[in-house]
Amino acid sequence: MYIPSAFAEDRPDELLAIMRAASLPILISPTASGLAATHLPLHTENPGRVIGHVARANPHWRGILPGTESLAIFAAADGYISPSWYPSKAETGKVVPTWNYQAVHATGCLEIIEDPDELLKIVTTLTNRYEAGRAKPWSVSDAPADYIAMQLKGIIGLVLHVTKLEGKVKLSQNKSMADRTGAADGAAAETPELAAAMRRTF
Repeated sequence: MYIPSAFAEDRPDELLAIMRAASLPILISPTASGLAATHLPLHTENPGRVIGHVARANPHWRGILPGTESLAIFAAADGYISPSWYPSKAETGKVVPTWNYQAVHATGCLEIIEDPDELLKIVTTLTNRYEAGRAKPWSVSDAPADYIAMQLKGIIGLVLHVTKLEGKVKLSQNKSMADRTGAADGAAAETPELAAAMRRTF
């Protein structure tokens, strides 16, 4: 990933926050027939271990070349930044549009999980994450055990053992404080999560 120094992020807590905020990461793996890419929910248990699952029918997991690394791409808050939000537009006119975002690339070896007990742990962990905070959270144990057992036969668990993390947080840090403030104020109406992330860099 191209990471100018102004946008580099290597703090473990910030990387973990971005990974956990990403709604639908992309997993990319080299296979005998070329690159395979799958959009899927992933849960980052810690910066070194990411879990998820795919359909057993998905050829992604079957085709992974032994001894190769996979890449998981996580994107959190992002959005368009209009030049009209910069005070410097009125002063010089020398402004152009850009896109602000938070991203983490996690590289590592992918472990395939078929054991039913381990699969159940992965599914339960993911479910608990996405049900947390709901007034009436659904639990895997709410469904009949034999039904869950049948459903588990249709999926494959994945564990990415992360060996490298790259973080990029492009939030107008290379602009003047006046332009950063103007951009955050403008983004607040369209992408409030991005505006909040930008303000945390002030």
